[in-house]
Amino acid sequence: MEIPKGIITNVLTALYQPFWFAVILSVLFMFVYKAYPSIKQAAKDWISWFKSDSAFRRTFFLVFYTVMILFRTLLNRNMWLNPVSNVLGVWGLYNAKGELTTECIENLALFIPFTILLLWAAKDRILKRMTMGSVLWNSTKITFLFSFSVEMLQLFLRLGTWQLSDLFYNTLGGAIGGLIYLAGYKVTHR
Repeated sequence: MEIPKGIITNVLTALYQPFWFAVILSVLFMFVYKAYPSIKQAAKDWISWFKSDSAFRRTFFLVFYTVMILFRTLLNRNMWLNPVSNVLGVWGLYNAKGELTTECIENLALFIPFTILLLWAAKDRILKRMTMGSVLWNSTKITFLFSFSVEMLQLFLRLGTWQLSDLFYNTLGGAIGGLIYLAGYKVTHR
């Protein structure tokens, strides 16, 4: 009972802390995305685009979730004295001190929706073919590069710690997200 409770608490915390920041930043990005000079007219047009343009909606949701990831992994962190103090990271449900941690599950779960939203928003630009190999390769590669970039920013900015386990679980979550997207695509395009 302690494991599900810890997972639920950490997931809900991860969602509520960056939620409004992600909403505001995503909306602002979309203003820049359409490059409109008048705020009032831009707000009206933004609502109209959101209602009528599915590519706009998909891009908005991708940006929104990406901002939430960046908030969770970079912006909502304290400075560390030594960001390489635990390079291997946590590979199970218990850390080196024997304390329960859900870090590996959180890292895995964080990138499943990211990859689904990424492929949903930019499938035509990312995938040349809708095959399992293509989807798995591209979703794994992109998630690895994004996760590696976040880990390097954590290292250089000293926000959090650089960990191989984070990189592994984030990438694995991206691969799983790609497979889930492919399964959903196959079901909806029969």
